[in-house]
Amino acid sequence: MWQQVYLPVANNLALSALTAAIPILVLLVMIGVLRRPPWAAAIAGLGTSLIVALFVYGMPASLAVSSVGYGAAFGLFPICWIVFWAIVLYRLTLESGKFEIIKDSIGGLTSDKRMQAMLIAFALGAFIEGAAGFGTPVAVAATMLVGLGFNPFYAAGICLLANTAPVAFGSIGIPVVALAGLTGFPEMELSSWVGMICAPVSLFIPTYLMLVMGGWKALRGVLPAAAICGIAFSATQFGVSHYIGPQLVDIASGLVAITAIVVLLQFWKPADEFHLEGEHSATVEIKTHSFGPTLHAWSPYLFLVVLVLLWGTTWVKVNVLETVTTMIQWPGLHNQVLRMAPVVAEPTPYGAVFNGNWASAAGTACMLATMAAAVALGVSPGKYIRLLGSVFKQLFLAIVTVTSVLGFAFLMNYSGMAATLGLAFASTGAVFPFFSALLGWLGVFMTGSDVSSNALFANLQVITANQLGLDPALLASANSAGGVMGKMISLQSIAVAGAATLMSSSEQVKLFRFTLKHSIFLASVLGMVTMFYAYAF
Repeated sequence: MWQQVYLPVANNLALSALTAAIPILVLLVMIGVLRRPPWAAAIAGLGTSLIVALFVYGMPASLAVSSVGYGAAFGLFPICWIVFWAIVLYRLTLESGKFEIIKDSIGGLTSDKRMQAMLIAFALGAFIEGAAGFGTPVAVAATMLVGLGFNPFYAAGICLLANTAPVAFGSIGIPVVALAGLTGFPEMELSSWVGMICAPVSLFIPTYLMLVMGGWKALRGVLPAAAICGIAFSATQFGVSHYIGPQLVDIASGLVAITAIVVLLQFWKPADEFHLEGEHSATVEIKTHSFGPTLHAWSPYLFLVVLVLLWGTTWVKVNVLETVTTMIQWPGLHNQVLRMAPVVAEPTPYGAVFNGNWASAAGTACMLATMAAAVALGVSPGKYIRLLGSVFKQLFLAIVTVTSVLGFAFLMNYSGMAATLGLAFASTGAVFPFFSALLGWLGVFMTGSDVSSNALFANLQVITANQLGLDPALLASANSAGGVMGKMISLQSIAVAGAATLMSSSEQVKLFRFTLKHSIFLASVLGMVTMFYAYAF
């Protein structure tokens, strides 16, 4: 059994922490300076972490390789499993032509640019984030706004800002599901904390969007709508995350916000006129559809909601689905690493048990929803199978990225590198809860993914919280919540927004500068919210 060492460089915390941070710095340089694609940066970070683990921390090669394999397996299931089927569901609606009806049902409600931004960038974007994630909502919503007459730069910027509210629960709640698997905390406890941190900020995002679009003049004319949209979204985000779980938070919040605005528009319209800088005439024709075709178009997501709710019931999950769960003690790693003081009170074997909950995983519910949707939309079995191959090809590099980052993260945990960084962060003392959210923000900026940020820093947050006597579940959740504000400045998101709106490279650089100040401000707000919870509860 190998014992972890936390001060491998001259028995000095500062030097050891700097060494442990080298793989993270490699990630940052690869993405932020050399502008390499995420998959290449992830592989470089993994390779660097192997070198540090083997030659600085003295970790046996067999344990290092096994921990990387364990992390990669967790990246494939449940993370890539749920992302794959979420994208399949979205592609089914897209390629069957039904997504055009979904767009028309949203875009045809109002011609006011402010209301369109709330409906499409914020509410519909949140719904798509919950259903697919990984850049899809920014691409879809930005394209829709440009078609409705928005300047491409503002369409991209507004969508990036609006996408902050739902990211922590994106892709059927996979960031929280991954966080639970990484930390060992109950999924519902983490879901509740993430909801508590995000909901107060989500309440004001529609108002913030209006201020960004045109200051008080823009907000004044649509203040009732901004207030109702924010209240509807944040209240649903808070309630669903607390009482149902992370999987349906974004889908439910987005739908409730859309419904609230639709109902409001039946009784109220903006009294003033507002023109956004650089706007042009709409280039898409908004069609009106009757209730039947609209319901048919939305049916894939209705199947998803019903199945995810069913999967979450105690009777189905515990009495049926979990009866076929297989718990696998990871070969060559389980209880072969010994964690030492001061990370733990006394020497403790580090478990490594892979949860093979194939039937009860949310991704399996999503898979069945795609099958039901294929039948309802008239997609033939052959076309469905070809679509699966197309989605796999689309996601291949993303799968490489996720598995590499998870292998990197698990290696940092089992080698002791994460513990070294945690001990260093513990030296910030009472203000660490504020920096806890900023650490998540940094992780998403580097990797473009809240899931990847959680993989990198979740256990570091837990270790630091335990060192400081703070709630480790809260600070692990703060990592995920703080990460949402890094999404708008990640190079991956900027590239997606730029591609969707046909923006030039120089405009993309300008877009990064535009979102950076908002990203820092909102991440700091989340840090203050985390500070409040850390000491008020």
